[in-house]
Amino acid sequence: MKKVLSRLKPYLAWIILGVTLFFLTKTLKDQWQQVLEIRISDSGWVSLGTAFIVTIIAHLWSGWVWFWIIKEFNQSVNLRWTIRVYLLTNVAKYLPGNIWHFYGRISSIKQAGVPVEIALLTVLIEPLLMAAAALAIALFASTQESLFLQFLCFFVVIFILHPRILNPVIKYLAKLKLTVKKSDSYLHTELKLVRYPIKPFFGEICFILLRGSGFLLTMLAFNSIEFNQVLLIISVFSLAWLLGLVVPGAPGGVGVFEATALALLEQKFSPGIVLSAVAFYRLISVLAETFAAALAWLDQQNQQ
Repeated sequence: MKKVLSRLKPYLAWIILGVTLFFLTKTLKDQWQQVLEIRISDSGWVSLGTAFIVTIIAHLWSGWVWFWIIKEFNQSVNLRWTIRVYLLTNVAKYLPGNIWHFYGRISSIKQAGVPVEIALLTVLIEPLLMAAAALAIALFASTQESLFLQFLCFFVVIFILHPRILNPVIKYLAKLKLTVKKSDSYLHTELKLVRYPIKPFFGEICFILLRGSGFLLTMLAFNSIEFNQVLLIISVFSLAWLLGLVVPGAPGGVGVFEATALALLEQKFSPGIVLSAVAFYRLISVLAETFAAALAWLDQQNQQ
């Protein structure tokens, strides 16, 4: 059984990508007439523009949170430099392999004098905290009928962040994504977290909420939203974003996020509306990341 799984593993990402693309293509085929009938009003374009700005702010904030993660290990780095490196490397996640943004950050932070062990930890812990934050929000928002369940789900996620639980995951990810050659002599210490990363965790919660707000504004451009639907949309976004982060597939979660959001929201909203919203949100996300990287590049040129 293990041999069969090991043989299938290299093709798993392509299988998942194929299934998600088939699902999205079929939905578009079934709903294309409805999609063509959708018109964006002037207020809708304002909503999309606001979503673009909010998404840019989210990425700037995420770079700030990465700065906090580095500071957790008592490393002295410049905030402006850290955010610039984060934004410049962020667009590399769309390259095949989905690891090149990690390599870019490790290389940059190592050149700044941070030990490579800590550089590895910062890029491994960041997606784990993002995943935990997305899970916490998805669970919290989906159990709004019970305050007890909301806090129970939240504290379960807090418990998962205990170093004794996180450290084995960090070691696994180090082997899976960032394998270091045995000949590299600069690894002298074991990769591990020594304390709760509470401050960065709450920072990542703010990041997911900002990204979710961008998605909410995108939905608002195509359809009116009732107040009692806000938590549902935020919860669905968080879960879809989480699956796009952890499920192997196309780089940057392309396809997985869209398929999940469509499957979970089409019962509450018109499939044509949801399909248009997820397509526009993907465009907004890529444009926002590119724009933020361009700003970081201009700042880098001014510093030289």
